[in-house]
Amino acid sequence: MGAVIKLVDAILFFFFLLIAVVAPLFDAQSCLPRDLYPDYLVDLNTWYSREYGDYLISEKPNFFVGLVWLELLFLWPLSIANLYGIVAGKSWLRTTSLIYGVSISTSMVAILSELKGSGKAPDKLLMVYYPFLGLSVLAILRGLLPRSGNTPAIGTRPALIRKKKA
Repeated sequence: MGAVIKLVDAILFFFFLLIAVVAPLFDAQSCLPRDLYPDYLVDLNTWYSREYGDYLISEKPNFFVGLVWLELLFLWPLSIANLYGIVAGKSWLRTTSLIYGVSISTSMVAILSELKGSGKAPDKLLMVYYPFLGLSVLAILRGLLPRSGNTPAIGTRPALIRKKKA
């Protein structure tokens, strides 16, 4: 079971690292003034919206802006805490992963329902959003997996066992 947990932790570490960078630099452009960002980030966000047909980014419907605010104020700090929890092997990682996974899956169901129901989303755009639904399920799974006491945290060495002197 320890190997499965390590694999899940490694995948989630990459995912949380991605969110820690992307949320404030790109997602926040949906709800914050664009003049807060350098031109190259605004241009990259515009290119993405055009290239993948992400009309949620360009049209900014109210529900989507609300979900972005939720991500910025609640989920972004939680992703940073989860990064620390994975590296340091904190016992609360299960709880925070479960919270993160449930919140992201709820948001992804709303977003994917809009994308599928509107008929405006190309398959290329759906392939961008579906992995986040899968990763949210993985975060929920991480929250439900038992804590393995005999596997050290990423970046730590197992303690040396010392023999008692007779």
